[in-house]
Amino acid sequence: MTDSSIKRVVLAYSGGLDTSVILKWLQQTYNCEVVTFTADLGQGEELEPARRKAELAGVKPEHIFIDDLREEFVKDYVFPMMRANATYEGLYLLGTSIARPLIAKRQIEIAKMVGADAVSHGATGKGNDQVRFELGYYALAPDIKVIAPWREWDLTSRSRLIEFAEQNQIMVAKDKRGEAPFSTDANLLHTSSEGKVLEDPWEEVPDYVYSRTVNPEDAPDAPEYITVDFERGDGVALNGEACSPATLLTKLNELGRKHGIGRLDLVENRFVGMKSRGMYETPGGTIYHLAHRGIEQLTLDRGAAHLKDELAIRYAELVYNGFWFAPEREMLQAAIDHSQEKVSGTVRLKLYKGSVNVVGRKSPNSLYSEKVVTFEDDQGAYDQRDAEGFIKLNALRLRLLGRRDRL
Repeated sequence: MTDSSIKRVVLAYSGGLDTSVILKWLQQTYNCEVVTFTADLGQGEELEPARRKAELAGVKPEHIFIDDLREEFVKDYVFPMMRANATYEGLYLLGTSIARPLIAKRQIEIAKMVGADAVSHGATGKGNDQVRFELGYYALAPDIKVIAPWREWDLTSRSRLIEFAEQNQIMVAKDKRGEAPFSTDANLLHTSSEGKVLEDPWEEVPDYVYSRTVNPEDAPDAPEYITVDFERGDGVALNGEACSPATLLTKLNELGRKHGIGRLDLVENRFVGMKSRGMYETPGGTIYHLAHRGIEQLTLDRGAAHLKDELAIRYAELVYNGFWFAPEREMLQAAIDHSQEKVSGTVRLKLYKGSVNVVGRKSPNSLYSEKVVTFEDDQGAYDQRDAEGFIKLNALRLRLLGRRDRL
C-alpha cells in the first residue's frame, strides 16, 4: 500500500531506461509530482537529453535540476579520500562509492528547496548503492521518506521494464532492446562494469567491456614521464602547470587512457553480504594514488605513515559501506588531514603499458637525509656503534623466551 501523504518526490534521474520507468511509475503509483535531479560528475555523457526526457514525462521545467558537480566531487570527496590512501580490500579505489554521498547531499538540498516529501533512487535491492544513498539521506534529513522502486515493484526483469516503457510511450534506446551484456556506472574517477558477461569469475573480461583505457598491449611502445605537484596532501599541478582538482584528474585520466593504466578485475565482498565480480577502470585515480603515496614516502614520519595505513583500511570500509557522513569517518578525516600538513613536493612518474611507477620525488619538507643514509663516510652523522645497544634491548625478550623454551 502506497503512502498517500507523498505529494512531491525528488528522483535521482539519469534519463536512462531504469530511471525513466521509475519516473512514470512514481507518477502512477503515488499520484505525486516528480522533481528530477541529474548530477554531472564527469561521466562523459551529454546530459541535456535527460532534460528533454523529463519534460516529455510531464516534469515542470523549474523542477528539472541538472547540476555540474565535477569540481565539488573531486575537491571535497575524491581528494579527501585520496589523502587517506583508501582502497577497499586492498585494491578498489572506491570510484562508485565516493560519488554516492555527494548525490545524496544534493538530492536532499533540492528536496528542501522544493518542499518535497520524499526522495527516490534507482538502486536495486541486491547492491551497495541503495545503502549508500539512503544512509546519506537519513544522515542529512532524518525524517525524509525514501522510495526504492526496485524493492517495491514487480518489474523484475529487463523485458518487463521495456514492456512498461512501451506501454507508457517511454523512449527505449535500441541497444537496450534485449539483454544488455553488462551494466556500467561512470564518473570522473572511474567506470565500473558488472553483471552478465562478467558474472563468471573464471572467464577473462572481454576487451569490449573496457571503455576508459586502451589495451596495455596496444599502448605506446615508449614510456612517458610526468610530474605531479602536491600541497598539503592535495595535487595542485601537472608537469608544472597549475590545475584545479577536476582539471588535474581529467588530465591524468587522459594519460591513463593512453597508457592503459588502471584496470582492475575484482571479486569483492558487498556490504549486503554477497560476493560480486566487477571490472573497474580508474586511470587518473591510479596515477594520482601512487603519486600521493610517493610524496608521503619523503614527508611522513614512520609512526604517522604506519598508523595512516592502519586507519586507511577502516576509512575505506566506511566509504564503501556508505558511512561518509558518520562521525567516525569525520574523526578519521581530521586525523588524516592533520597528517598532511607537510605533505608537499613533487613526484615524477613513469607511465608505460599499463604500469605506473614512482621514479623520483622531492620536497622542501623531506625527512630523507642522504648524509645519514649514505654508504660512504657520513662524517659522524650516525654512530654505527649505537646500533648494538638498540639491537640488544630489542632482543632482550626474545633471548629470555629462547632460554626458557630450551629447558
